[in-house]
Amino acid sequence: MRSSSFFQPALIASAILAAISHTAVAKDTDDNIEHLTIFGSAQAVNDVPGSAHMITEEELNKFDFTDIMRTLTSVPGVYVLEEDGYGLRPNIGMRGTGQNRSEKVTIMEDNVLAAPAPYASPSAYYFPTAGRMQQVEVLKGTSSAMYGPRTTGGVINMLSRQIPDDALAGQFNVTTGEDGYAKVHAYAGGSGEQVSSVFEVFRYQADGFKDINNSDRDTGFVKNDILAKVRFNSDKNAAYDQELELKLKYSDEDSDETYMGLTDADFAADPYARYSASQLDNMDTTHKQVQINHLIKINGRFNLMTTAYYNDFSRNWYKTSKVGKMVDEVQEDGSIIPVKKFSSLGSGGTEIASDYDRGAESEIYAQVKANSRDYLSKGLQTVLDIDLDDHQLKFGVRYHEDEMDRFQWVDEYTLDQDYQMTQDDAGVHGADSNRIDSAEALALFVHDEYTLGNFIINAGLRYEDITLERHDWKDDLARTQDPVKHTKNTVDVWLPSLALTYRVNEELVLLGGIQKGFAPPAPGNEEADDEESINYELGLRYNNESLHAEAIAFFSDYDNMHGNCTVSQNCADENVGEQYNAGEVEVKGLEVKAGYEFKLANLLVPVDLTYTFTDTEFLNSFESKLDTWGDVTKGEELPYVPDNQLQFAAGLVGDNWRGDILVRYMDEMRTIAGSGDIPNDEVIKSRTVVDLAAHYNLAENQELTLNIDNLFDKEYATTRTHGSLMAGKPRTMTIGYKYSF
Repeated sequence: MRSSSFFQPALIASAILAAISHTAVAKDTDDNIEHLTIFGSAQAVNDVPGSAHMITEEELNKFDFTDIMRTLTSVPGVYVLEEDGYGLRPNIGMRGTGQNRSEKVTIMEDNVLAAPAPYASPSAYYFPTAGRMQQVEVLKGTSSAMYGPRTTGGVINMLSRQIPDDALAGQFNVTTGEDGYAKVHAYAGGSGEQVSSVFEVFRYQADGFKDINNSDRDTGFVKNDILAKVRFNSDKNAAYDQELELKLKYSDEDSDETYMGLTDADFAADPYARYSASQLDNMDTTHKQVQINHLIKINGRFNLMTTAYYNDFSRNWYKTSKVGKMVDEVQEDGSIIPVKKFSSLGSGGTEIASDYDRGAESEIYAQVKANSRDYLSKGLQTVLDIDLDDHQLKFGVRYHEDEMDRFQWVDEYTLDQDYQMTQDDAGVHGADSNRIDSAEALALFVHDEYTLGNFIINAGLRYEDITLERHDWKDDLARTQDPVKHTKNTVDVWLPSLALTYRVNEELVLLGGIQKGFAPPAPGNEEADDEESINYELGLRYNNESLHAEAIAFFSDYDNMHGNCTVSQNCADENVGEQYNAGEVEVKGLEVKAGYEFKLANLLVPVDLTYTFTDTEFLNSFESKLDTWGDVTKGEELPYVPDNQLQFAAGLVGDNWRGDILVRYMDEMRTIAGSGDIPNDEVIKSRTVVDLAAHYNLAENQELTLNIDNLFDKEYATTRTHGSLMAGKPRTMTIGYKYSF
């Protein structure tokens, strides 16, 4: 891991500024927030010509989720694939795109790309800490083309803690619960006439809900997140109104997570067990970010927002990748000698680990891979907003660079009859993988929102010019010579979009649109084509004081869909990093969202319904070494896309208290591409999970909270993508106290 010492003094300095800067009259910050968000305001969501959802701070606080995947189930057309139970490494998809490491979705924080290397290696092993976010926005369809590079599914933008408008404001929140869960969240800051700031600390941890067989090691995590912002405003008599904001962020994570799930038989016996062979598995990460925002209001019609950003992410996931045992091997001379034979987790390794824990093997062996990688992502982007009354124009440009540096090795261990792991061989650092994948990208877009009576026409055009490279040194661990292998891809693409909304009256809006979707190929895949699609949507949106509802039908027509071969997809070592072209694919479906607020005596009863129907089909046959696809026959369905998803939420709100219940249903889904009935060893069964939350105000600025995730303790499997079954989080109760000032 690279040292973070350079970053800590800057955070301390910002904390001091946060304490002293609230010495003058508060200043309105709405204009700055608007440039960090997609929609700007909740009212603006109604006019978006497509699927658009804003999850406000009030809604986020209802269930106090720290797992972004539980938060996003309230948005139709979004699919989540649980893995660790706490949302440390989310798997998010939209409108039929793959969920693996959220690689097909554009993830942003404060309007800046958040993935460690969004072009060169989009799989998000880092994800912004959802529990500290103030707002979450989800945009799918035609308007998402402004937020590339991946435009087929959609975009998620998370708004971090904003500087309070008051001279001094803050909050302290502490939570404790089952399985050693604990959370401390605090922030303080304020706005002065020209200098404003905020400082925030977020820490959460758990011992984990799984137990390693024959071991007392924890299976939990600790994650720290520190944020500091300082904003400088121009003098009120200056010729131009300007804002300059510095954002510094540091986070780290230490989690005892694994890719090793359970066999079907072991899952049925105890879904929360872990094999002894996974006892050393650990993820260690560090993330550092610097972001500088500058806003200048040239006049009443022209605003220019410019952002420079730098993200540095390092991680080492040290985890068992293969398990083996001693077998007799016949030599050429006819003699028989014992040799170690290793198998990957999805090709017999998990079964060997299971046999060992059940006593069928007295000694086995494990290869523990150090998936050590360093990421860099940096760039400069600017957006010019022009208000021409009927035309609202946006011109944007972004220059971006990112890279992933892989320097991996494999250690070998023996597991003896006492279930202890002893290292037999220390791997040479870099011997397993020794390469850099990098990208340079220039993106430009123009977007025009033209109001013509009750019609709003949205026309957009995005251009991406991308250079992708892979430098592979293989056995040259010092990298003193030229790379053994160097591949280079260049991509340039024009992405038009057109959408229309028609306001029938003050409450009802009709909408529709068409766009070209895109995702670049991976570095090192010179034969891989772009992922391109034509996406259509048509629907309506209704809003009045008590009722809000929308229904949108979508259709994504892929000319070519990508499948990326990753360890998380259970790909063999020699295939990791490869990319497969699936060719033509169709994804169609329906998204429904509705909410109503009843009045019952002196109580309010808000209810909310979210529903998604999805139908997928491969339109041609092909071969791949991707575990979830395999060899595909025309007419088969995509894996890990349920036909039906349904969520129902209901609340009861009194003068100083409220209670909410959340019911989530997910249909069964296949884990390998196929058609017809799903075989038992290729299915994730349907499930219904219920969450409960309660809030009680002790005083105007003090609150007690009670949360119960998975109220009825439903046991369910979440995925087979690692060659074995992983379990969802069991019933977990937490209680909290919140003080605001």
